[in-house]
Amino acid sequence: MTESKNSFNAKRTLEVGDKSYDYFAIDAVPGMEKLPYALKVLGENLLRTEDGKNVTQDHINAIANWDPQAEPDTEIQFTPARVLMQDFTGVPCVVDLATMREAVSTLGGNPDQVNPLNPAEMVIDHSVITEAFGRPDALETNVEIEYQRNEERYQFLRWGAENFSNFRVVPPGTGIVHQVNIEYLSRVVFDNDGLAYPDTCIGTDSHTTMENGLGILGWGVGGIEAEAAMLGQPVSMLIPRVVGFKLTGDIPVGVTATDVVLTVTEMLRQHGVVGKFVEFYGDGVKSVPLANRATIGNMSPEFGSTAAIFPIDEETIKYLELTGRDKEQTARVEAYAKAQGMWLEQGAAEAEYSEYLELDLSTVVPSIAGPTRPQDRILLSEAKDTFRTQLSDFTQDEVSEDKSVHGEKMGAEGENQFEDAKAAAADYNAAFPGRGESAATGAQGRRSHPVTVESGAGGQFEIDHGMVAIAAITSCTNTSNPSVMVGAGLLARKANEFGLKPKPWVKTIMAPGSQVVDGYYKRADLWKDLEAVGFYLAGFGCTTCIGNSGPLPQEISEAVNDNDITATAVLSGNRNFEGRISPDVKMNYLASPLLVIAYALTGTMDFDFGTQAIGQSQDGKDIFLKDLWPSTEEIEETISKAISRELYVEDYADVFKGDEAWQNLDIPTGKTYEWNDESTYIRKAPYFDGMPAEPTGVEDITGARVLAKLGDSVTTDHISPASSIKPGTPAANYLDEHGVERQDYNSFGSRRGNHEVMVRGTFANIRLRNQLVDVAGGYTLDFTKDDAPQAYIYDAAQNYHEQGTPLVVLAGKEYGTGSSRDWAAKGTNLLGVKAVITESFERIHRSNLIGMGVIPLQFPAGESHGSLGLDGHETFDISGITALNDGETIPKTVKVTATKESGETVEFDATVRIDTPGEADYFRHGGILQYVLRQMVKS
Repeated sequence: MTESKNSFNAKRTLEVGDKSYDYFAIDAVPGMEKLPYALKVLGENLLRTEDGKNVTQDHINAIANWDPQAEPDTEIQFTPARVLMQDFTGVPCVVDLATMREAVSTLGGNPDQVNPLNPAEMVIDHSVITEAFGRPDALETNVEIEYQRNEERYQFLRWGAENFSNFRVVPPGTGIVHQVNIEYLSRVVFDNDGLAYPDTCIGTDSHTTMENGLGILGWGVGGIEAEAAMLGQPVSMLIPRVVGFKLTGDIPVGVTATDVVLTVTEMLRQHGVVGKFVEFYGDGVKSVPLANRATIGNMSPEFGSTAAIFPIDEETIKYLELTGRDKEQTARVEAYAKAQGMWLEQGAAEAEYSEYLELDLSTVVPSIAGPTRPQDRILLSEAKDTFRTQLSDFTQDEVSEDKSVHGEKMGAEGENQFEDAKAAAADYNAAFPGRGESAATGAQGRRSHPVTVESGAGGQFEIDHGMVAIAAITSCTNTSNPSVMVGAGLLARKANEFGLKPKPWVKTIMAPGSQVVDGYYKRADLWKDLEAVGFYLAGFGCTTCIGNSGPLPQEISEAVNDNDITATAVLSGNRNFEGRISPDVKMNYLASPLLVIAYALTGTMDFDFGTQAIGQSQDGKDIFLKDLWPSTEEIEETISKAISRELYVEDYADVFKGDEAWQNLDIPTGKTYEWNDESTYIRKAPYFDGMPAEPTGVEDITGARVLAKLGDSVTTDHISPASSIKPGTPAANYLDEHGVERQDYNSFGSRRGNHEVMVRGTFANIRLRNQLVDVAGGYTLDFTKDDAPQAYIYDAAQNYHEQGTPLVVLAGKEYGTGSSRDWAAKGTNLLGVKAVITESFERIHRSNLIGMGVIPLQFPAGESHGSLGLDGHETFDISGITALNDGETIPKTVKVTATKESGETVEFDATVRIDTPGEADYFRHGGILQYVLRQMVKS
C-alpha cells in the first residue's frame, strides 16, 4: 500500500486491549465528522490513499464540505480494500489476467507483474444446475454433473489459485458467494500490518451489496473494473447523493424479512435512487436483525442504488461473534467504529442527507413481487386478482414470443404454422372467459386452457395457465436469513403433519446459501418435514435465481410449450426478469421461503390464501395458510436451539480445501497458462491482440448501421449471454462444430471463459425484442444483403465486420439494468458496436461499456428514437468524439446525423456519458484493461 501524504496530520494510534493500530482519523478534517456513515468511509479512504495526484487535498476537502443538495460533479478515486468474485463473472477475470501475462511479455514487461495487488477472493457458486430434485440423492447427483460439465473451468481456476498471489478460491458446494462473504470473508475493519481501516469491497456480482448490512461499503462492478481494482487501479466515481431512509417501529407478527425488503424495494424504485447511496438510520435500525439488514442490502440493485448501507452497532458485533470471528477482530471493529464516529449511537444526532424516506416497519404486510420485475410488489391478499389481470398480457403475447423460441429460421411452412397457432390462441382466448368463474371474474383477465398431462411417474393430472412449474427456495437474498429459512421448515412441518403434498407438476428446489443451513436444519430435525413436501437438498448455490433451475420434467415441458400454457415460478430470490428463470416459464414471482412452500402445495398462482383451503387434513378438515404459518415465538425458539457459533466455526474451518473431487483435479503448471485451442470453455482473450504500446487515438464514427433498436428497461440479462444454450443458434452451431454433444452444451454462464461462445450469445435472449424485426430473440435485419433479410444478430455482425461497417445500438430508458454482467459490454464490443445511444443508462453497464471502448450516448432530454422518427434503417455518422484525444477534454455532446434510405437526415446533439476524467482515460486507450496493461509496462 502506497504511503499517504497525510497532509491533514490524520494518522493516529488506536489502542485495543494489548494491541495498537495506526489509523487515519476522519475528525482531523473539519466537517467530515458530520457526514453520513457511507461518506465517512469514503473520506477515510481518501485520507489513507492521498498521493497528491490521484487523491489530493482538494478531493478530501470536497468530501468534508459535501453539499447534500448538490448534483454530483466531483470525481474521486476510491480504492477498495478487496475484490469479491463468483465463478461466472470471475472466470473471465482470471482469463484476462492470464492473457495479460502473455501480453506484458510481448510488450517487453515482466509477466510476474500481473498479480492481484489487493486481496481477491472467488466463491464457486454459479455452476450447479438443479437437474435432480425432490429425491434423496439430488445433492450428490447435481454435484457429480457439475464436475463433469465444468472440469476444464475448475482446473483453470485451481491453476489461478496456485499461480496468482493474493488470490483465493472457495471450491464448489460451499455456499453462495454473498453468504460466504458475510459469514466468513468479510473483515468489517481490516488489520493490514498494524494499520486499521474499514473493509471496503467491490464485487463482480451486483448483489455484493449484501455486505452493506454489515456496514461494509461496496457494490457490484463489471468484471473489467474488478480486474483493474485487483491490479491496483482505483474506482473512479462521483461523490454521490445520499438518500436517508429512516426506519421506525417493529415488524408485525406474520410478516417476514422478505415482505420488508419487497416494500423497501418498491419505495426506493418509485423514489428514484439510481447512482445514489441509500443509508438506513433512526432508532428503528436497532430492532432490525443483521440477517434482515443483509437481506435489504442485497436488494440494492433491484431498487437501483449503488449501495444500501447500515452503520456498525451492537447487532454487527453479535453477528460477528455468532459467525465465528475471533475476539481480537470483534474488539477491533467496535473500538475502531467508535473512534471514527462510525458507531450507531441510540438517540445520536442525525446526519444530513440529500433526500429522505421513512418506513414504519409495523405497516408492512405480506407481499410477493412480479411477474417480471422485483419492484412490482403485490399484496398477498390481492395476489390472485392481480395474477388474473396480468395473465391477459402473457396469453395474448405468447404466440409472437413463441415464434422466436421455437422457430429459429422459419420458412413459409413455419410462418404458416405460426399464423395457425396465433389464430388458435385468439380462439381459445375468446372462448374461455374463466372456467367455472363468473363473467366478472373473466373480465379481470382469467383465461382458462386446461391440459391433461400423462405423468412420467404414472397417472394423470391437469395443468392450466398459472400453474406453478418451479417452486424454489434459493438465492443469496433469503437463504442467508435464519428467520425465513427456519420459518419455511416449520411451515413444512405443519404441512407434513396434515399430510399435505406438493402438486405433481411442481419442480421443488432447495438450494441453501451455505452449509450452515444444512446444519441447523439437522439440529432442528426439519429435513424430514421439508422432504415430505418435496424440498430435498439439491445443492449449495444460486441455481434458480440465475436460471440454473434445470429442465422441467419432459412431459410437463412438452405440455407447456405444445399448448401455450403460461406457467409460473415462485422463488425466494431477487431477480425475476422475463426469460431468466426457465425458458418454459413466463411469469416469475419473488416470495419468502415460507410462501414458496405454500405455492408448491397449491400448485397455482390462481389462488387466494385468505379464502381458499390449501388442502384437507387426513380427517377431512380444510387447511388454510393460517393453519400452517409458524408463530414468531416458534421461529425464535427453534433458532435459539439450533443455531450456534460452533456451526459456523466447523463449516468454515477449512473453507478453501474443497472436497476430494476438487483436490484431485489435474491442473497445468507454469506462470503462464497453457491455452488449449480446442477448448470450448477457456480461450485466450482477444482484447490485446495487435495492441500497440501507445494508444492511437479515438475516431469519429462514420457510416454505422443499427444492429438493434430496443425499448425501455432492457436488462443485462437481455444483452449478456445467460441461461441455457439453445440448439440451432450460433453458439450451439459453434459447439457442434467443435464436437460437443447437445446434452453437454451446458450454460452460457459456465462458458464465460470462451469469447467465441459468448459473443454468439450476445443480444440473443429469447425475450429480447429488437424493433427492427417482428419476432423476439437474437434477430436483426442484415443491411449488407439485398432487401435486408432477417438474420441472427451474430451472423449479421460478422457480415458488417467483413465490410468494415461500424455498428450502433439504439435503446430507451434504463438501459442495462440488472446484474453487473461484464459480458453485456464485452459482447457488445466484440460484435463491432462502437456506440450505444439511449434515453438513460443504469450505472454499472454504462461504466462497463466505457471499459470496453464503447461510447455511451444519450438522446437529448425528452427525446427518443421514437420521437426523432428513427426506424433503425438509417446510417449514422457521429462527430466530435475526437475531442477526447487532447487528454483534457470530455465533450458534453457529440453531433449525430442519421441518414434515411430516402436521403433525408435527422440531426441531434447526443449527451456524452463519459462522466469522469478516469473514464475518459480508459476510453482513449480502447478500454480499461488496455490502459492498465500500458501503465504496467511503463512501470
